[in-house]
Amino acid sequence: MKTAIIYASKHGTTETVAVSIADKLLDTNEVELFSLKKTPNPDISGFDAVILGTCIYAGQASNKMKTFCRANETALSQKKIGLFVCGMHPDKTEQEKELNDAYSEILHKNAVASGFMGGNFLFDRLNFFERLIVKKVAKTTTTVLRIDWEVINEFVEKIKNNRNE
Repeated sequence: MKTAIIYASKHGTTETVAVSIADKLLDTNEVELFSLKKTPNPDISGFDAVILGTCIYAGQASNKMKTFCRANETALSQKKIGLFVCGMHPDKTEQEKELNDAYSEILHKNAVASGFMGGNFLFDRLNFFERLIVKKVAKTTTTVLRIDWEVINEFVEKIKNNRNE
C-alpha cells in the first residue's frame, strides 16, 4: 500500500512523530513524507492511504493543515485515512476535543486510526512570546518531552491492520 504522511509542524515535534510513523510503516508500506511548510499542496492521487498530522497551538490546528484538508476533502474522503495531532494539553477530554476539532467530520468518518500523540515544549525553539505563554500556562521554564510513544505504536498497528481492507 502506498501511503502519504502529510504534516504541519511548527517547531519539529509533529515532524518527529510523522517520521517515526513512517519508519514503523516501512516494512509493509511504501511511504512518502510531505511537510506542508515545504509542499503546501502535495498531490495525493497516487496514494492508497493518507496520514494527516498537525500541531496544536492554543487549542487550534495549523492553518496550513486546515487549508490543505478543505482543498482536498473530496479526494481524501476516497482514501484510507489516519489522523493525528501533537499537543501538550494534559486533560484527556481536552485532548479528544482538540483531535476532533482539528479535522472535519468526513475525515473522522473515514479514519482507520486517530490519536493524540502528546508533544514537547522545546524552549530553545520557542520565540520570546511563546516562552512567556508556556511559562505562564504550563508553569515551566525548561524543555518538556511528552510524546506518547505507546499511542504512536497503537496508531501504526491500526494502520497496518487496515491496509488490505
